[in-house]
Amino acid sequence: MTSLKTALKGRIKAFAATLAVAAIALTGCAPAAEPANYGELNVQLSWIKNSEFAGEFFAVENGYYADAGFDSVNLVAGPAATEAEVLSGNALVGIANPISVAPIILEENAPLKIIGTTYQKNPFTILSLKDGGNIATVQDLIGKKIGVQAGPNETLFDALLKANGIDQSQVTKVPVQYDPAPLVNGEVDGFLAYVTNESFVVESQGYEVTNLLFADNGLPFVTESFVVTQDSIDNNREALKAFLYATILGWKDAIADSNGGADLALNKFGADLGLNADKEYYQSKTQNDILVQTEETAANGLFTISDAMIELNLATLRSAGYEITADQLFDMSLLKEVYDEHPELKG
Repeated sequence: MTSLKTALKGRIKAFAATLAVAAIALTGCAPAAEPANYGELNVQLSWIKNSEFAGEFFAVENGYYADAGFDSVNLVAGPAATEAEVLSGNALVGIANPISVAPIILEENAPLKIIGTTYQKNPFTILSLKDGGNIATVQDLIGKKIGVQAGPNETLFDALLKANGIDQSQVTKVPVQYDPAPLVNGEVDGFLAYVTNESFVVESQGYEVTNLLFADNGLPFVTESFVVTQDSIDNNREALKAFLYATILGWKDAIADSNGGADLALNKFGADLGLNADKEYYQSKTQNDILVQTEETAANGLFTISDAMIELNLATLRSAGYEITADQLFDMSLLKEVYDEHPELKG
């Protein structure tokens, strides 16, 4: 009888212990799950490390990438063949634009997708001197010498001509680098530039300038877009979502503190580049005001590309001679999942 009582007492204690464990789990006191670990994050930037990437700088500086599960972060300076770097696996994410990505998808059958964008409006312009080429309309391009950088920018310029019915033989393309000195020196009549970058630099040197904005002349498209492979979407989806989440946090900081974004470019990430301080502060604020934020991002969140904006981009591509569908070029499902899981990021 004693042994039976002892056995019963043992079973009761074991049952009670099981109930206790269950109660702990139900009250949320169970041990926390292991944090995600996505290893090293490589991001191929589209340009040098200046204020253009203030949000990414904040995401590194404030530990958002580390908190999201990345052991280390390499922001690789451009310009570079971004799509090739992503396809090769050298970068999980590359920063480019639909005009440069679409031809590679169509002509090389490249498995690339855009999953979000920083700039809702592209800042590309044909920059000219008011007392020089003074290129104010697309027709003013005819007969002019235009400085165009090789690679994606050449694709962009060709698209501008095609979208406006101008034959390439009507314009002289002059190979240049990214320094606008050939424009100032009179070697070219116009120069392919960013309105928030080279345009400001030339104007700050005392020259009156004219800008022929791509967005207002047949090529409205998003840019500073996040390009990834289909394989990463299929097999590394959570890491991509972690990147988007952390980068959104970084850009929210950059919008709240545009001077701080310029400071990070000047004093840390681009400290060895001899950046123009006035230009960095101007660019950091101006891009927030006219390129990054719109009514749509206020409603739907940063990096979103609405269906209407996607259609506008596809129309731009068609006018440039590239027939591509939304499903071939864009996948906005990851960003939607990020905002569904973190609605506090909106606004």
